[in-house]
Amino acid sequence: MRVAVTGARGGYGRTLLAQLRHVSDQTAAVLVDPDTAGVRQMLLELGCAEDGMTVTDDRAAAEAAVHAGRIALVPGAEALPWGAVDVLVEATGRVDVGTAYAVRAIEHGVHVVMVSKEIETVAGIALHRRAAAAGVSYLPGDGDQPANLLRLLDWIERVGLEVVACGKSSEYDLVLDPATGRVRQLDVEIDAPSLAELLELGDDAAATLAARAEAVTGLKRSAAADSCEMTVVSQYSGYLADTESMHYPVARPDELADIYAERERGGLIAEPGAVDVFSMLRLPGEASFAGGVFAVVRTGDPVTWELLRSKGHVVSRDGSHACIYWPYHAMGVETPLTIAAATGRGAVAPQIPRAPAPHTLLAARASRDLASGTRLAVEGHHHEVAGVAPVMLPGSEARRGAAAYYLLGGATLRRDIAAGELIGLDDLDGVAPVALDAFADGFLRP
Repeated sequence: MRVAVTGARGGYGRTLLAQLRHVSDQTAAVLVDPDTAGVRQMLLELGCAEDGMTVTDDRAAAEAAVHAGRIALVPGAEALPWGAVDVLVEATGRVDVGTAYAVRAIEHGVHVVMVSKEIETVAGIALHRRAAAAGVSYLPGDGDQPANLLRLLDWIERVGLEVVACGKSSEYDLVLDPATGRVRQLDVEIDAPSLAELLELGDDAAATLAARAEAVTGLKRSAAADSCEMTVVSQYSGYLADTESMHYPVARPDELADIYAERERGGLIAEPGAVDVFSMLRLPGEASFAGGVFAVVRTGDPVTWELLRSKGHVVSRDGSHACIYWPYHAMGVETPLTIAAATGRGAVAPQIPRAPAPHTLLAARASRDLASGTRLAVEGHHHEVAGVAPVMLPGSEARRGAAAYYLLGGATLRRDIAAGELIGLDDLDGVAPVALDAFADGFLRP
């Protein structure tokens, strides 16, 4: 299988390219990135020979290089030889550019593995439909939380367990040093001495969670990337956010079965079948959950689950719920599984349901007053829009005029937007046409 990778210079691209060197039936054929010099240097670091690659901006030369057994490094779509590849791995993270790559791939009969979760929230439904009509695959890529959680849910539902809640941990753990009373999140530390007394959930879980949240108010715990990923899960699974900004409890893994029970049992969940994100609280030296996914299920037979509790499973204190989890993701190291599935040579892809649908819209709510004429940009590591909060709303809000969050990138406001208002499609000028068309196909057209 000949694989093309867009956004090849990024961290995800490197992890995938490093792994493809060890997968016998998959070959990195075309690498697309404006920084071709950077991609070339990366390949050299990974052990590729200088004469094993060709840097070119000419499509014919790129195709010739692939047929000669070399890796073609090209700066953009104009030089991508579609006839020389079998699978596109889209990893630009840019909705306008990445949607266009996926559309072109499908038109040329090339399977698509979608790594750019931002694109999934806007265009994934339409792209999946178009791929099915063209007889090619369109799959979310293993190695990030959305596809990994969908695989976990697939297993859970196939064995007949009932999901009450599912989700992931936020990207960065909260690491408490009880000796100093300080909490570290990456390279940021704050004083939170009260947390040392809140390590146990206690009899009043709601009060403990509220006190923990108060103790870490100085840290940023939510990110657009979290809402983006859980929107993808919702679109494929049909599970919905319990609240538009999710709960984000500060939690330890052995508490999840209690925390994500229904409210009448002392948990957070109003309606079973919720997606959510938690902030992991741990001590120095304890294993991380960052990158992991979970599902909380009803247990049924108490004897079975008491036996499983004794084998280390996370079971609620009253025995009614259990948490099943994978505490990791491995980025591109796992993506060869999806590449194989896309071509029918590997494991069955997630099937809950078989196609994404507009269950949830990742919408945009102004977090401060925004003036008419403001140009909006998706920026930073977490791909966020300044002054705008992502919110998870029913997909029907799109038909009422709400815009998808990641359609805002590069657009300009037509009117003043007050803090708290949803931003609508009619409020925007300059939305990327290819992304807007795919959004309309997925959310607005039958």
